[in-house]
Amino acid sequence: MKTVHSQLEKIALGGGCHWCTEGVFVSLLGVEKVEQGWVSSDAPNEAFSEAVILHFNPDIVSLKDLIAVHLETHASTKIHGLRHRYRSAVYAFSEEQRLQATFALESHAKEAGERFITTALPFVAFKASLPEHQDYYRKDPDKPFCRRFISPKLKMLREMRPGLMRKED
Repeated sequence: MKTVHSQLEKIALGGGCHWCTEGVFVSLLGVEKVEQGWVSSDAPNEAFSEAVILHFNPDIVSLKDLIAVHLETHASTKIHGLRHRYRSAVYAFSEEQRLQATFALESHAKEAGERFITTALPFVAFKASLPEHQDYYRKDPDKPFCRRFISPKLKMLREMRPGLMRKED
């Protein structure tokens, strides 16, 4: 029998559009809340970059699984011209969590046989996005942006990781 945690854990993830990232992670079992906005870290990563903060139940979804989904749903192996806005990172709320995230990233890279540009960084600050951008996907999944970018990611996850996904409404 699993031990029930009395508190949710937090991790922040960035790598692509925060609308997409939010749309993916609100669809996972064990993710209780997603805050959408911009995150900063220590120098040289102090500039704010699009990201989300996940509040999750580690009894239901592991940090390793969250990082796997993150790597699979954004361009985690590509350096491109928008990396200043879309930093590929896992932002940890403690040094212990940063070490766990680093280990998970290395483990996924070894399993995938790929080099990820995603790094584990300390979380420093957060700025929420505008209210009209919050919960973007669930407000209207039929918007062209949602159909083009978010829905295919969710379809892929339902095929690759069905045990992590909430039931479709």
